[in-house]
Amino acid sequence: MPTSSLTLNGRRLELETGDITRQAVDAIANAANSALRGGGGVDGAIHRAAGPGLLDELVRRYPDGTPTGTAVETSGHGVAARWILHAVGPVWRGGSRGEAEQLVGAYRSCLALCDRLGARSVAFPAISMGIYGYPGEEGARTAVRTVAQHLRGESSLTLVRFVLFSDETRRLFDAALAGKR
Repeated sequence: MPTSSLTLNGRRLELETGDITRQAVDAIANAANSALRGGGGVDGAIHRAAGPGLLDELVRRYPDGTPTGTAVETSGHGVAARWILHAVGPVWRGGSRGEAEQLVGAYRSCLALCDRLGARSVAFPAISMGIYGYPGEEGARTAVRTVAQHLRGESSLTLVRFVLFSDETRRLFDAALAGKR
């Protein structure tokens, strides 16, 4: 699928299907677990691409991990990005345990880190929408809405790209993006 995009306040929000570990951006977001010790899915792929130095840095800098709904940064190690932002999204438990607020918090924490670091571009996966079970339509709408709100304000970012692993997830994000036009 070709890249879909939307321009907000002179900044681009893009969607593409692909491998987030190969993105030539300032930062990539990782869908991490709260222990920050690696896992499956996107987290496992980023750890494999970055190499063992990533886990070493996480253990040294964040021995207690980080809570759900927050994010922390590390250097990029073996990926093309300068930084990896480790965002902890919620496990879906029916929607009545603060999952929506935690998902927004994970994205906002990454966006705030980008601004603090001076990043101009960032790539996100579909946080919590894999093994954490977050409902697809709602997760995509939340992600696109949260990023669009951020891009309408003051930010160092000029490009936010969602890099989605499957065509099915891409279709959900395309629909969410179409709702922002």
